[in-house]
Amino acid sequence: MSNAPLMPKATAVWLVENTSLTFDQIAEFCVLHPLEVKGIADGEVASGIRGHDPITSGQLTREEIERGEKDPNYRLKLAVSKVRLPEAKRHRGPRYTPLSRRQDRPNAILWLVRNHPELKDAQIMRLAGTTKSTIAAIRDRTHWNSASLTPMDPVTLGLCSQIDLDFEVQRAAKDRPALVQDHGPTLVPAEETTQPFYYEPTTHEEVFGTSAAPAKPEEEEIDVDSVFAKLKDLKTKE
Repeated sequence: MSNAPLMPKATAVWLVENTSLTFDQIAEFCVLHPLEVKGIADGEVASGIRGHDPITSGQLTREEIERGEKDPNYRLKLAVSKVRLPEAKRHRGPRYTPLSRRQDRPNAILWLVRNHPELKDAQIMRLAGTTKSTIAAIRDRTHWNSASLTPMDPVTLGLCSQIDLDFEVQRAAKDRPALVQDHGPTLVPAEETTQPFYYEPTTHEEVFGTSAAPAKPEEEEIDVDSVFAKLKDLKTKE
C-alpha cells in the first residue's frame, strides 16, 4: 500500500466516472481488486464515496491518463511528489498488552521490582505497559491482590523482549553511581617480604662494642672473734 495513491477508493471512483481506463488499470493503480472496481462502476461498492481527482492532488498527470486510454496494457505510474514531507516521528507510548496477558502484568511488575531495583518507574512502565500508581501500589504492598502475587519474568510472559529488558537494565546501570568497595587490609608486596633483613647500628656501644664489665667487689671476711666479743658484752650488761 506504500505505492497506492491518497484515498484509493475515492480515486478509483473519479477514474471510473471521468476516464475510459479499464478496470484492471484502475485496480492496479489504486491497489484494489478488479471486481471491486467493477462494483464501483455498477454502483454496488463505494456508493457514498465522493470521487477524488488525482490530477489536482498531483498524484497523476493528464498525459499519463491519455497513455493509459490509448493502450489497455499500459500501467499507470504514480507521479513523484515534488514536495517532500518530513517523516513523522513516532512517540513511544505505553506498551500495548494483550487482554490474555493483562492479568499477569502485576506479577511481572513484582519481578522487576525485586530483581532489578535500579530500574526507574518510567522504565518499568515501558517494559510492562503499566501505570505509575500500579507500580507504587505493588512496591508498598497496597495492591488489591498483593497477597496472591507471584514474581514472574516479563520476557517469559511475553510482555517485553529480552533485548528491551537488557537495554533498560544497562541504561539504569549507567545512571547509577559507581560503588567504592573497601577490601580491607591487603598483603605486603613480595618485594618487601623477600628482601634480606639488614639492621644498621646507631648507638656508640653497638658500633664500637661495650667495655669489660667491672669486677665485683669481694665480700669482706667476717671476724668471728669480734662477733663473740660483742655478744659477751651484751651478757655482762644484763
